[in-house]
Amino acid sequence: MLTGCRNLPWTILSLTCRRVCTRGSSISPSALCSPASTVSHIPPSLPSPTHSHSFLTSRQTSVPPHPSVHFSSARSLSHSTQFWGPMELKEVLQVLEQLAPLSLAESWDNVGLLVEPSKSRPVKSILLTNDLTDAVMQEAETMSCDLIISYHPPLFRPIKRLVQKDWKQRLAIQAVEAGIAIFSPHTSWDSVKGGVNDWLVGGLGSGQVSVLSQALGGASHCHKLEFTVRSAEELTAVMEELKACDGGTTPQLSVSRPDNSGIHVSVTCSDSALTPSVHALLRHTTPSQSLSILKLEKPPLPGHGQGRLSVLDQPVTVATAIQKMKSHLGLSHLRLALGWGQTLESPVRTAAVCAGSGASVLTGVKADLYITGEMSHHEVLDAVSKGTTVLLSDHSNSERGFLAVFRERLAVRVPDSVTVVVSKADRDPLEVV
Repeated sequence: MLTGCRNLPWTILSLTCRRVCTRGSSISPSALCSPASTVSHIPPSLPSPTHSHSFLTSRQTSVPPHPSVHFSSARSLSHSTQFWGPMELKEVLQVLEQLAPLSLAESWDNVGLLVEPSKSRPVKSILLTNDLTDAVMQEAETMSCDLIISYHPPLFRPIKRLVQKDWKQRLAIQAVEAGIAIFSPHTSWDSVKGGVNDWLVGGLGSGQVSVLSQALGGASHCHKLEFTVRSAEELTAVMEELKACDGGTTPQLSVSRPDNSGIHVSVTCSDSALTPSVHALLRHTTPSQSLSILKLEKPPLPGHGQGRLSVLDQPVTVATAIQKMKSHLGLSHLRLALGWGQTLESPVRTAAVCAGSGASVLTGVKADLYITGEMSHHEVLDAVSKGTTVLLSDHSNSERGFLAVFRERLAVRVPDSVTVVVSKADRDPLEVV
């Protein structure tokens, strides 16, 4: 949908109303006058133009392919790659990418392959852990592990040296010396459909589940340039220049039938190609006078994103919700803060969850119950004051149970010769005493 179009010139309005949607294909100038051209109409809400400025910045949605993977079934992965012999590290990484694309991770996160041995060797054993600690590294070395999948990235902030006095750097050194690779999925597992957050909210039973913070698809082309040319010959010349602006990549092109004002053209380009593309168009009289620039929005990826909200099929009491989550997480204790005016017998119809430290995702969400690993004192007070009950399990306890689920999903995608185990040494550093 176009917005912010108050300065749209009349020629651009004509262009928009008559452009042909041939997105993603390259059209030769000879095809411009084909009677089979299709017209894409402008939304009725588009404001009328009042000025004849040459440039327009607006917004549309780009719709590239989005991840179709989810964790709902161990064998439901589409286009999965099966390996039957010894697996190389890169082959395991392909499977992990299929299960949860790293593009789903938050921009601030440090995910993917964090430690890569200098000498490649077949991956025969994989150790899953929530955190890579000294105890887990000792466990990995004892079992001659080839790959550690650590949910939390042991290397997160940039480092300037590798020394023994820093415990995370020491573990990275040990991994390199032992020839053990380290991979971290972190927020890509949180975001992917059927991942950590879907597993967490499932502890309360079935319900209508939605994403709290929607994941957006990446788009290789971020801008759309719309302009008019006088002839097919001029279009050919312009397109050659635009191709050179984007590293030789042929731009995605849409055109409409010629009319009295010329041939109306729509071209997409990347961020890096925007400035040189505009400069190229300004060298041509007709395109420069009719040029508009549209910003393409990234499309949402349904089912993927941070946090979940469940409208329960069968409402439960707060007391029942506590028992269900204890059983689901394998814990004997949870921390509870009853919402204002609530009791243990109050009904829970809606629950919002976010694995780990979830306040940034949960804040402002209307729900009877918040479930997360940890929240600060004041964040809990804010939630309680609004009548929302809070259940806290401690950070990693809200995530760790998913490792056993993931083990089953990974095991069916690797050869029987590859052992996938969940760490026995991994545990939350806090315990109730």
